[in-house]
Amino acid sequence: MVTVHRPLDDVIRQLAEVLRGGGLVAVPTETVYGLAADGTNAAACRRIFEVKERPTNDPLILHLHDAERVPQVAEFPEVGRRLAAAFWPGPLTMVLWKRPVVPDLVTAALASVAVRVPSHPVMLRLLAACELPLAAPSANPFGYVSPTTAEHVVASLGGRIEHVLDGGPCSIGVESTIVDLRRPDEPVLLRPGGVPLEDLEAVLGRPVALGPAAGTTTHGMARDDEAQTAPGQMTRHYSPRTLIRLHGTLTTAFASRLPPDEAALFLARPPVEPPPRNWRWLSDGGDLREAASHLFAVLRELDAGGYATLHAELAPDRGLGRALNDRLRRAAARESLAAGSGGDPRSLL
Repeated sequence: MVTVHRPLDDVIRQLAEVLRGGGLVAVPTETVYGLAADGTNAAACRRIFEVKERPTNDPLILHLHDAERVPQVAEFPEVGRRLAAAFWPGPLTMVLWKRPVVPDLVTAALASVAVRVPSHPVMLRLLAACELPLAAPSANPFGYVSPTTAEHVVASLGGRIEHVLDGGPCSIGVESTIVDLRRPDEPVLLRPGGVPLEDLEAVLGRPVALGPAAGTTTHGMARDDEAQTAPGQMTRHYSPRTLIRLHGTLTTAFASRLPPDEAALFLARPPVEPPPRNWRWLSDGGDLREAASHLFAVLRELDAGGYATLHAELAPDRGLGRALNDRLRRAAARESLAAGSGGDPRSLL
């Protein structure tokens, strides 16, 4: 029986004891809700993989209370310290060379580990109370749409876990940006997320290369059955059950011709009043930050609506638009078809 806990001080202390004892707790972060375990306890982390039905070649991110704790789990180069000073606490994950204290299960048996310091105040209180690095992938069945509220966690995993710590809706709503710093002089973006690429490059004063999984298509990625360098690299991910077709531009003319069992997801509110019941949008004015914070919640809502197909509009490929498009492309990867401005699905992503 799952219990949803309010973030009271005594509750935080009790859940810290659960984690120290090898248990699991679903936790809020500013990005999405995570399923947390002691990141130095291989048996506890194995429960994460079992509950999520997650393949063990997909590594976990370790969440730390502050940057000073990074050297306990990983080597911390100067470039990482610069990025930490600019973006931590916050939605940036760094891939670094790991210390022996980190179990191989956490890192897909690789010599590197992904780490970040989250900014959600409830998560920081829990990290301080348990004094552990917490492995915490998204608190949902592997591959499904990530949860951004405690209610999403209960709906997805309520029969498999005992504790959910409710910290309210996630403010950012998409997972963290992941940058590979194993070669400190050659940073590589592995996953776009809550920190835009442009912001990374401004702090570093140089371009950041795009890894195969961080480009503008789902082609050229590593095989999904290989050990992944970091989470979020697999071709199909963040996926609702509903079939998704992507459009560079979704026109109201095209959307108005959709049958009742198909839905349209616009970036900005379309200028049609009243909008049809099978239309949704991510932001009234097309703001990318607002759109990102709503993406997963809207995908879950539409997935529960019984639609056969969802037509989704891509964002401009800049800023948080890169993260939005990355999630949409992976959600639609089984189709990998984009539509032109009129809605004709002919061009490959």
